[in-house]
Amino acid sequence: MTPTVTVVAPAKINLDLRVVGRRPDGYHDLCTLFQSIQLHDTVTLTARRGPLTVRSRSPRVPRDQSNIAWHAAQELWTEVGRAGPPEGIAVRICKRIPMQGGLGGGSSDAAAVLRGLAVLWNVPRGRRALPALASRLGADVPFLLDGGLQRGTGRGDCLRRLRDLPPLWVVLAVPPFGVSTPDAFDWFDKGEPPVKTEPHPRWRGRLGTLSNDLELPVVARFPAIARATSRLRALGALHAAMTGSGSTVFGLFQAFEKAHLARQRLRMPGWRVGVTRTVGHVDFARLTGVVSAGNVNPGES
Repeated sequence: MTPTVTVVAPAKINLDLRVVGRRPDGYHDLCTLFQSIQLHDTVTLTARRGPLTVRSRSPRVPRDQSNIAWHAAQELWTEVGRAGPPEGIAVRICKRIPMQGGLGGGSSDAAAVLRGLAVLWNVPRGRRALPALASRLGADVPFLLDGGLQRGTGRGDCLRRLRDLPPLWVVLAVPPFGVSTPDAFDWFDKGEPPVKTEPHPRWRGRLGTLSNDLELPVVARFPAIARATSRLRALGALHAAMTGSGSTVFGLFQAFEKAHLARQRLRMPGWRVGVTRTVGHVDFARLTGVVSAGNVNPGES
């Protein structure tokens, strides 16, 4: 039987995102609240002869070394003491998370590759090394290893797990345009700095006080984002905002019926609207559990 591992790669939303300052390395210091959601990609890793390959039916997914999933495999390959580019694995990504939407799809795929290869390669104590590898791959990747609800500081990769919120329904509105992360931060840097750098101390009971510092400069270029968030609030969302650097907008609802109705009534030309749910830490662990048909040593042919 060919050894294969399949891993679920859930998306995330930023319930709150504050840009605290600029770092000497060119990145920004952040204070953010990460929340996992059920919307996910699926990553399948299969042992095979030859160099590592990355494939997807989505034409927008890179199939070369520019894909962060490839970099994830390279990091773990090097960590286990192998030289050169990774070999012996075929990666297939079933893409459901919109790209350039602020939902962390690429980062979650990378986290899934780390989790899956740690099992497939039977890496001794591999999971303990994964957070450090994840941090080198990108600011969102460490969170997407463990999920749930977490507070991120630094680049977003210094994490503290928080008590999960009660389950909430999430309406996602995806516009027909994307926003690149470098552009969003560049627009932010050119504007006025925000006054508040921390969420309201009682934000759990006042979700509407949460915000995203990147939303204002992005909305200045894409006003439709503001129309979507306003519409979601009018439809009863407890909180509505842009996630990450955009362009996806989300609204939080306690009842499925209200979320479903909001999805039906949020009609904007060219936008895709769907309903998903938040995922707590325990459910994240269950959702992302790998299904393995066997193990193979790194480089085994």
